[in-house]
Amino acid sequence: MGTSLESNADLVDGRRRLWKLHARKQAASNAKLRAKTAYFEARSRRKNIRIIGLTGVDLRARDQTAFFSDLLPQLLGDQILPTSPELVRAHRSLAAKPGERPRPVIIRFHNFQTKERVIREARKMRAGSTRALYREVMAQLYKLGLRPALQYPAKLMITAENGDKVRLSSVEEAKKYLAAKQR
Repeated sequence: MGTSLESNADLVDGRRRLWKLHARKQAASNAKLRAKTAYFEARSRRKNIRIIGLTGVDLRARDQTAFFSDLLPQLLGDQILPTSPELVRAHRSLAAKPGERPRPVIIRFHNFQTKERVIREARKMRAGSTRALYREVMAQLYKLGLRPALQYPAKLMITAENGDKVRLSSVEEAKKYLAAKQR
């Protein structure tokens, strides 16, 4: 009778060990699957761009994909996009709440290199025009002993002599701040 109890105890203990081993293997397998899913989700977004702040364009009645395929060469020029790029789709993101900014437009390119070219040129255009607008105000702020710096996306941060920092989001705000400091 003693041997039967011992064998039963060994059987139960063996099942527990087997169950723990199985649970560890499942946890490792789940971690691998989560990492793989995250990788594929990130990879699927590599050909997407997001256009923010698009106002004055009603995209409900149009074929958005064709609209942006025609619009991008007009905005960037023939040297950058000699033909209309092939787009997989274009759509607005989820619905905005009333009174908020317009929803971003998400465009998926067929070709990753075309997407990279569009982003590179858009950044050049944006950075050049924004810096040019702030250049005069920044020069005058330097003369007053302040330390202005442009931060992405087109925000001016000014550090005063005492270390206080002021963030301004437009050239008009910067000019008003400058006028107040010059008085």
